[in-house]
Amino acid sequence: MPELPEVQTIVHDLGAKLNGRRFVDVDVYWQPTIAEPEAEAFRRQMIGEEITGLWRRAKFVVMGLSGGNRLVIHLRMTGRLLWMDAEAPADKHTRVVLHLDNGKELRLVDTRKFARIRLLTPAGFEALSASLGIEPLGKEFTKEKLREIVRARGQKIKALLLDQRYIVGLGNIYADEALFVARIHPLRPANSLTAEETERLYSAIQRVLEAGIEDRGTTIDTYLDAMGRPGRHQSNLNVYHRTGEPCLRCGTPIERITIGGRSTHFCPQCQPMASPASGISLPSRKVRSQRG
Repeated sequence: MPELPEVQTIVHDLGAKLNGRRFVDVDVYWQPTIAEPEAEAFRRQMIGEEITGLWRRAKFVVMGLSGGNRLVIHLRMTGRLLWMDAEAPADKHTRVVLHLDNGKELRLVDTRKFARIRLLTPAGFEALSASLGIEPLGKEFTKEKLREIVRARGQKIKALLLDQRYIVGLGNIYADEALFVARIHPLRPANSLTAEETERLYSAIQRVLEAGIEDRGTTIDTYLDAMGRPGRHQSNLNVYHRTGEPCLRCGTPIERITIGGRSTHFCPQCQPMASPASGISLPSRKVRSQRG
């Protein structure tokens, strides 16, 4: 699933290309992709709309439209949002095509049909945004805020990091990477973290997300950016998708377990289940995904 760095990369690449462009037609090849309104109403309402802005909220691509509504795209597991020439061959998994006034197209390609598009009023978008947690790269995300979140909740820390009601944008990849950088076992109850561990996790979350953005995302299976190119961060992962390989910090084989139905990767030596003594430093330079 595209996570915060992948969605941010798509938004960054499309920003200058889409601002001021107008939609001239819409083709819907698989109607359930349009979550609201129904597909034909969506098509009617989109034609003639000008794009006034493009941004990311959580894992959503959001477009401001001249009529005041918000076009909200959730790529979910296998969705790709591709900027293409109108004459480019169509992928058989193309679900929606948004035709632009300059002969370009935005194509939503989705193998597993999980991606969804919504056309929301400003109030509808505000309600969606209000249901989501804090942005981990925003100024509202502070060490104190993270302490408040973890102190009040006893679920496994990996599960908490995946819960978009509290902190948005983290999925399987970057949650595993952040926990490794912070030296925290993914099964630890969130409210068992010490103040020092919480500070390490705060720094680790921001560091791994910033590294993912710098590398233009992680391509393990299906992710491509808006130009159809893979990311680079898969070459800089510490634990995710490295089951059985030696830990880059200590050499212990990386293990994989399941938490809440999600694959979870960690180093049993560097991420002990018991709370370690205070004073453990952040990873050395040998460990990947470090910036600065």
